[in-house]
Amino acid sequence: MVSLEFVVGDALLVLESVAKTFGGVQAVKDLSFKVHAGQVTGLIGPNGSGKSTTVNLISGSLPVTQGSIRFNGEMVQGLVISQRVPLGLARTFQTTTLFQEFTAFEHVLNACHSAFRSSPTWAVLRTAAARNEEYVQQQKARELLEFVGLGDFSNAAVASLSSAQQRLLMIATALASDPQLVLLDEPAAGMVAKERKALSQLILNIRDRGIAVLVIEHHMGLIMEVCERIVVLNFGQMIAEGTPDEIRANPLVIDAYLGSTH
Repeated sequence: MVSLEFVVGDALLVLESVAKTFGGVQAVKDLSFKVHAGQVTGLIGPNGSGKSTTVNLISGSLPVTQGSIRFNGEMVQGLVISQRVPLGLARTFQTTTLFQEFTAFEHVLNACHSAFRSSPTWAVLRTAAARNEEYVQQQKARELLEFVGLGDFSNAAVASLSSAQQRLLMIATALASDPQLVLLDEPAAGMVAKERKALSQLILNIRDRGIAVLVIEHHMGLIMEVCERIVVLNFGQMIAEGTPDEIRANPLVIDAYLGSTH
């Protein structure tokens, strides 16, 4: 059972009546829910329920058709993904979209530069301030690799890492932008039981760093283990929201996953 020793804060992410239409197909319909600071929230549903579309709308990969998305009190539905990252919103992807020729360290360090404060001119001139910040970001990249369990693979080429290790590297890369909320899109895909157990602990450790987490995942064991709240989608609409125990017993959720005969 998830520890509740941390403090859940105000709503960090708020979706209100969000909809997304592709041609004549409505992928998301009148969707409203919140993600609170200091909380791990799950987003689940059968295949085709609208989970991936919802994540793309939140992150800015797709524009909303209607409705609003507020992040940390600011309306962001009109912002693209590159404008949302500096606000504190980061994500991983279902597929391992990584620079295969980089080392793990270079990959995370490259993402750390999104938080760089020195100007490009200072960096080119190698001023003392720029050199100091570069050192700080290098230390930060090494710490993040240690944090996700890849400290011994700092100098390994990304292409040489296993699928599970590449997913951990995506998480470290997302954390490098100093997010307030990180969206983990099917982080356990392809992982065996031991790797999923380590991932569960990592998600809780991310929360304990003061970062809210929205987990989109098919593996119900992981969702039930790490989430305080769970939002359930079916056919683009929210059919349930509640604690793991409430979701586990909800007849609409059971029907969506197993069919009414069950």
